[in-house]
Amino acid sequence: MDLREQSIVVTGGAGFLGQHLVTRLRQAGCARIFVPRRADFDLTRQQDVERLLQRHQPDVVVHLAAAVGGIGANRRQPGKFLYDNLIMGAQLIESCRLWGVRKFIQAGTICSYPKHTPVPFRECDLWNGYPEETNAPYGLAKKLLLVQLQAYRQEYGFNGINLLLVNLYGPGDNFDPDSSHVIPALIRKCVEAKERGEAVLPVWGTGQPTREFLYVEDAARALHLAAEHVDDPEPINIGSGQEISIAELARSIARKTGFTGELRFDARQPDGQPRRCLDVSRAREKLGFSATISLEDGLERTIRWYLENRPTPPDEAQREVTRKSRSRRTVQSGQRAE
Repeated sequence: MDLREQSIVVTGGAGFLGQHLVTRLRQAGCARIFVPRRADFDLTRQQDVERLLQRHQPDVVVHLAAAVGGIGANRRQPGKFLYDNLIMGAQLIESCRLWGVRKFIQAGTICSYPKHTPVPFRECDLWNGYPEETNAPYGLAKKLLLVQLQAYRQEYGFNGINLLLVNLYGPGDNFDPDSSHVIPALIRKCVEAKERGEAVLPVWGTGQPTREFLYVEDAARALHLAAEHVDDPEPINIGSGQEISIAELARSIARKTGFTGELRFDARQPDGQPRRCLDVSRAREKLGFSATISLEDGLERTIRWYLENRPTPPDEAQREVTRKSRSRRTVQSGQRAE
């Protein structure tokens, strides 16, 4: 499929991954891209989904919109994460089928895998157990959308594909301490602890679980390749194929941000899934995709972006307001402003 000739809707296109995908598509010559905003199109409401498709009549829909967060957010809002993700996806897939959308790309998640999946995770292991408890509502919602796409292909010939995305990180990530994932959360904590001169930084869990991470620009490239080349009902793992413990990750981020204090792991907090690492051979075979940005390089880019773009701390912002106010008063009184 030549995407340059298609009308494309990217739900969640203003979000973290979505912004990178939309940028990539535009650079590739795709001129007809629409990014719905929730203020205009609430995808949990069927009438808004219908209005979106009627107005833009897409050939391709890339569904990235999701209610998502780290372990803390998953524990606080399991019902919301299940309902919002399930209802958005189910309504959108059904409406796209009825409107004759030519291709639907669903961003799935490795949270759908069973808690004790053998490492590396293979797509054939997806149904061999229940997901890790803190992620289960979110993971199961996404898993049911995979079933819906496969059922619709079987009954209606609907062209839907599902990519199982590993943990993403990179510029533009969510650094909100209440809802962020592990990499942005650790970056923010280390930077702020360094600035406050703290000697100890608490880290959730034992540090023993492992995770796999994929730089967001690599993920956008995988989605682009899938939209162009994949026509397969089977899920495809999208990741780096590299595993790192949370403890090692935390130490690496501390070094790169200049935090020299103690990392104190809190075993009272949940660890989540014991291990995560993907078998990415199907992505190589079906998409010709392999990750190109190493974790070391990606962390440095992400830290640099955060330092350049983070909001001014409240105390610093107040000092800046005071400085400008004094400067204005000095100028108004006819004195030289420093």
